[in-house]
Amino acid sequence: MYRIEAPIYFYLFAILPVIVVVFLGTLWWKKRTQKKFANPELLAKLAPDSSVFKQVVKLVLFVLSLSFLIISLANPKIGAALKTVKREGVDVVFALDVSKSMLAEDIAPNRLEKAKQIISKIIDKLGSDRVGIIIYAGNAYPLLPITTDHGAAKMFLQNANPSMVSSQGTAIHEALKLAKTYYNKDDQTNRFLIILSDGEDHQEDTKQLFESTEDEGIKVYTVGIGTEKGGPIPMKINGSLLGYKKDSKGTTVITKRHASILQEIAAASGGKYLAGNTTSIPVNAIGDLITSAQKKEFESKQFSDYKDQFQWFLGFGIVWLLLDVFLFDKKTRWVTAVDLFGEKKQ
Repeated sequence: MYRIEAPIYFYLFAILPVIVVVFLGTLWWKKRTQKKFANPELLAKLAPDSSVFKQVVKLVLFVLSLSFLIISLANPKIGAALKTVKREGVDVVFALDVSKSMLAEDIAPNRLEKAKQIISKIIDKLGSDRVGIIIYAGNAYPLLPITTDHGAAKMFLQNANPSMVSSQGTAIHEALKLAKTYYNKDDQTNRFLIILSDGEDHQEDTKQLFESTEDEGIKVYTVGIGTEKGGPIPMKINGSLLGYKKDSKGTTVITKRHASILQEIAAASGGKYLAGNTTSIPVNAIGDLITSAQKKEFESKQFSDYKDQFQWFLGFGIVWLLLDVFLFDKKTRWVTAVDLFGEKKQ
């Protein structure tokens, strides 16, 4: 296992193409300028030791040197040991509605982005708790298995969108079924399922399915995103608005937040409903709830004892740089004597 301590230095690689372009431009300018004063045969006699090949070799060595020095600045590290670490926390599973109704812009920038923002900020408030992410529409899919890697959770979260599910609709009960597979089989006192949705549900038995969750130790909290007035569903391609979704009669579809469904789900499971149009309300409420919850000890494996590897790249970088410094632009005598390119026969 490896990690990069300072990946920002990789932006310096953008300098390398500039160096190559400048070199080629200078070489072209030299050739063009020389032709104004003499023909190639005369130039070869006036400067017999001039070698374009050696200049190219020096450029390659210089680029290699810079590449290795840049990598050394980023400081790659290799995990030397896999250790088992004991932590205390709870399992928190986020079920994110990615149906197309979540693209409505009655909440800026839209319902889906607002939900992502809420999840991200809740994750920032967590300690050593484990998190998992489920996305659902007509079906539910695992976006991220339960993990202690909060950075990975936020990275996967940003990629969630309606195109990741094969069927549209809103089947909250499918998210519940999948969430149950995320939790440990052993006896855990605190398990949290956070559902973020606009409340549009296309199943009639959803409330009944959630009534058993409290007995299983799962606390369900629902967060409603959207307004009661609602808004149209924009149809976009590459960020350009093409129009709004219409029904079979050609009427623009208006999607509204159905808070009553989310409230019923929360009540049936012994949880709580929270309005999510203001980010701080669900973030503070859920963050405080999880922080004060009884923690359970669990084990997780992670690489540790990461060792710096920058010295290898620094060493090779210096070697290539020294070769570039001590390699002259002129032809090497023994290379000329060997006549690799058959120049003497011409």
